[in-house]
Amino acid sequence: MKRFYILIAIICSVITAKAQFGVGGGSATVGKISGTLIDSVTKKPLDYASVGLYHSGGKSPVTGVISDEKGNFKLNDVHPGSYKLAITFIGYPTKIIDPIVTTAVKPDNNLGIIIVAPGAKTLKEVTVTGQANLVENHIDKIVYNVEKDLTAAGGNATDVLQKVPMVSVDLNGNVAIRGDQNVKVLINGKPSGATAASLSDVLKTIPADQIKSIEVITSPSAKYDAEGSAGILNIITKQSNISGISGSISGGFGTRQNNGNFNLNYNKNRFSLSINAGGNLTWPQTSVSDFNQNFNYGSTDVSQSSMGTNLVKRYASISSATASYSFNAYNDISSTFRYTKGGFNTDANTTTTKTNNNFLTNPDSTYQYTGNTLGHNSFGGFDWTMDYTHKFKKEGNNIVLSGEWSHSDIVTDFTDYFTPEKLTNQQENINGTNDEYTLQADYTLPVNKTLKVEAGGKEIIRRLSANSQQFDPSGNTFIFDPLNSSIYNYSQDVTAAYTVLTFTLPKSWSILAGGRFENTDIHGVPTSPGEIGLTPFSTDYQIYIPSLTVQKQLSATQTLKLSYSKRITRPSYTFLNPYVNKTNILAQSEGNPALSPEVSQTIDLNYNTFIKSSLVNVSIYYRHITGVIESIAQPIAVDSLNGTLTQFHNADVNNSFGFNFFTSVNPIKILTLRTNVNVYTYNPTPYTEYAYYFTNTQTKISYNIFLSASVNFNSGLIAELFAVENSPRYTLQGSSFSFSLLGLGVRKQIMKKKASIGLNTLEPFNKYKYFDSNFSSPGFTQSSRFGFPFRSVGITFSYSFGKLKFTNPTQKKGDVDEEKQGDQGVGGAGGTGGGGGNNR
Repeated sequence: MKRFYILIAIICSVITAKAQFGVGGGSATVGKISGTLIDSVTKKPLDYASVGLYHSGGKSPVTGVISDEKGNFKLNDVHPGSYKLAITFIGYPTKIIDPIVTTAVKPDNNLGIIIVAPGAKTLKEVTVTGQANLVENHIDKIVYNVEKDLTAAGGNATDVLQKVPMVSVDLNGNVAIRGDQNVKVLINGKPSGATAASLSDVLKTIPADQIKSIEVITSPSAKYDAEGSAGILNIITKQSNISGISGSISGGFGTRQNNGNFNLNYNKNRFSLSINAGGNLTWPQTSVSDFNQNFNYGSTDVSQSSMGTNLVKRYASISSATASYSFNAYNDISSTFRYTKGGFNTDANTTTTKTNNNFLTNPDSTYQYTGNTLGHNSFGGFDWTMDYTHKFKKEGNNIVLSGEWSHSDIVTDFTDYFTPEKLTNQQENINGTNDEYTLQADYTLPVNKTLKVEAGGKEIIRRLSANSQQFDPSGNTFIFDPLNSSIYNYSQDVTAAYTVLTFTLPKSWSILAGGRFENTDIHGVPTSPGEIGLTPFSTDYQIYIPSLTVQKQLSATQTLKLSYSKRITRPSYTFLNPYVNKTNILAQSEGNPALSPEVSQTIDLNYNTFIKSSLVNVSIYYRHITGVIESIAQPIAVDSLNGTLTQFHNADVNNSFGFNFFTSVNPIKILTLRTNVNVYTYNPTPYTEYAYYFTNTQTKISYNIFLSASVNFNSGLIAELFAVENSPRYTLQGSSFSFSLLGLGVRKQIMKKKASIGLNTLEPFNKYKYFDSNFSSPGFTQSSRFGFPFRSVGITFSYSFGKLKFTNPTQKKGDVDEEKQGDQGVGGAGGTGGGGGNNR
């Protein structure tokens, strides 16, 4: 109830702000400017063209409208003065009418028939290539326009993210910004319960053909949730703004995966409907692994090695429907329903050899056993959002009320068989559910040409439950084991309020400053009959999040920007669950309900310039993170065997300096060269109680490199070659594998550019890619090598249909709360188990 009153107070305060910041002075007389747009060639009305009104000599629009189906437009509430009119439409050069004068005596000005001439190359059919650059730089984000990336066709969101500036993706699909995996992911500016539960899997379900662009926000303002120390990734899906009926069909067939996507759009008058459905199916893929451990503590001196294979079959689908309706010029409503379903099956076989190097303590110095793990993993759910927008008469003054319900289900079932039975055969079924409810209000008020005020409030209610059922062998079957089973119920409530001020100052200076307050309440109830000492836990904490961005427009093509942001990373419920996860008896884990959130502070200096058709973007940044959540492993004895217990702690402080360089250069008209380089340091300082486990004693340097070259021939033939190289990622006790990738794509437009066909290949010279990682702690060391089949060849196609009648799509805005994840799966009190390992 306390949070409800806070939200009411916020809404009342922003409405009060409207009254306080209302425009005063000037003439009270207002009028209108109207007219009718006619195409000079066809003599038909020019419908759905953009009409912008400016002060004569001014650069900022006063107001604007879209012409209707008869070419008519009307600009209301125009104060007496001298104005100019800018008429824009795709395929037509901008038409300027200046001056247009209204007076207090004659406030209305009907311009009558306005003839608009098309350009030399008027577009007559659909298949419109966006005029935006592949990469755009804004005051608060970098935008990667996926629609202009030809090698994206036939892939999924994970493939696309490999090429986005400042973003890297590791072997298992974990996403990082500037090397930090604490990333908040949005879809169309909204949260998705599926991404919170299994981000890496969900990204593989989104066909690249559904994605319009990806926004990278490294220094989010206070209007965004405080979650995600690395920043925010906002995946924008395609939503057509074509009047009438239009759509597209696309897909791909290859040696790695097959996918398809269908999109249908209907726009008529003030109603629009967009339906999208897609999915992918991978061929069975077999990975290989080599795993080695050495235990040396007390009288123990043991070596263990395992070699194995893992066969994975993966499938996924995602579909959505979005409907919107404009009641009038001031009130809009829209709703989106998105459904996701996917999963993968595994069949892993390993051979393990254990050697006791101390013969005096154990004459049985060497023995060997084999293991077979059969796993079934599935995930699915829906997101239902509703947005209502009310626009006040003042241009840019609006309030947006939003609600969302996200539901997801995660199932992890697996069975382990061992021969001979040095370890006990076991079976476990884990069912997890996640429901998330969000209420949000956002208010925007342009006070004058210098100041814009944004304020709002948000309430997030999360309810999660995981039921882990353990089964023990009984002859040729398995029977339920209640003592090693568990139920885990978890709730998290977040209440937030924010204010952001945007100042547009003289001499091309601008400032974006804000503050956000968040209160978090957490409750967890772990239950296991066989686990003594498990008790419910509760915690709450408050945090204030300031943000500041100062930008200077050095020239028409150069921008300098300095940003400061503060972010947090909340521990997810899997990190907090105190139940000891014995799913893999030799690699146990235990959560820690006493964990606090990580707190990061980042300073970023950015320079951006355009040189003719080339772009250069350079950033230097510093990040300070306190209370870093680390997984610390220790050796333990498991009956007569040896294993590890991993626990989670706020173990250290990390100071990181980084440099990011992105460039897109056109040395000749048809050739585009792109480079994205990110270099950063890892320099943790452990807290005193964890210094004993600290094995990375020197500052480490990591990097992510992306290179590409594309050639665009006039015949509609496009070719691109790209390469990715990521260094190892370091932790308190070791390093994960490095990653590299080589790709080539060719695409040809056909049927008057309404269709295209292409050929893509990844790693043409290597069937397998191998990845090494190393890990050490007092008492034991381990190393591993995994090999995954990466070589693939695929054919892609697309076909679009519809008529060119464009409207202006409504801009959406939102944010989400993303937690620090472990393996990015729900898991239960028992975790993901042997069935979830080494899957891609």
